[in-house]
Amino acid sequence: MKIAVAKYPVEAPRDFAEFAAKQRRLLEQAAAQGAQWAVLPEYLSLELGATFDEPVRGDLQASLAGIQRYHDDWRQLFGGLARETGMRIVAGTFLLAVGEGGYRNRSYLFSPDDGLVWQDKLQMTGFEKKARTIHGGDALKVFEADGLRSAIAVCYDIEFPLPVRVQCEAGAKLLIVPSCTEAAAGAMRVRVGCLARALENRCYVAQSVTAGEAPWSPALDFNVGEATVYAPMDVGFPSDGIVAQTRGDQVWTFADLDFEALEASRERAQVANDRDWAGQLMPAIAQAKVELL
Repeated sequence: MKIAVAKYPVEAPRDFAEFAAKQRRLLEQAAAQGAQWAVLPEYLSLELGATFDEPVRGDLQASLAGIQRYHDDWRQLFGGLARETGMRIVAGTFLLAVGEGGYRNRSYLFSPDDGLVWQDKLQMTGFEKKARTIHGGDALKVFEADGLRSAIAVCYDIEFPLPVRVQCEAGAKLLIVPSCTEAAAGAMRVRVGCLARALENRCYVAQSVTAGEAPWSPALDFNVGEATVYAPMDVGFPSDGIVAQTRGDQVWTFADLDFEALEASRERAQVANDRDWAGQLMPAIAQAKVELL
């Protein structure tokens, strides 16, 4: 399976039509390179904040309320592009109103056959907690299509091993990570999380990122990171775990994912973190003993 993962250049569209034209152009480029899956980044919907006047787009709460008018158009746009390109499209995240002034950071996965599933972000960052209106999801999902099980862990969620482990124990072999980080430390944390989850679970991890500056937006102001596809650091895979990665102004990175090879690698693995996971759950080591020197 060939996957395309975006280092998405954040811009300031004047209206939804301009935003839609950009998505079409980028996704058609990915499809032209043979991609069967395409992944866009977290907070993609907040680029639409640029379509409003300064008092709205410069205010997070006003932007969140404003973009709700585009939700139906968003679903129609990416659903149509999935049909037209034949790709499965992870359309970043949309900050969706869920009642009582609250929002969920929702990642939609669109299929060419009009299938639509989603995963809400579970863990809130300090920025999201400070907003007070963005809330974590309450369900963990795994998606199956064409014999492949995949799962989505939105940005900060990939830094937590236990929920991802549950997804992988349910059969996920591909983890999709739409992300948005504004500092080098944040980008490194998500990168380390992706590497660790690939190692622990013997799976592929595909991370999309935002790129560039958007000084008009309180959420998309600065963006750091590289779109990357990760694999376990073991026999048959890159020793640094990096299968593919964007460089410079490159928008898409592509990787051919071989799930049969991934499964076969278990038999000749140097280590087997996925199979040895249960060892850390022994009652004898469930709690550390404190000893005085």
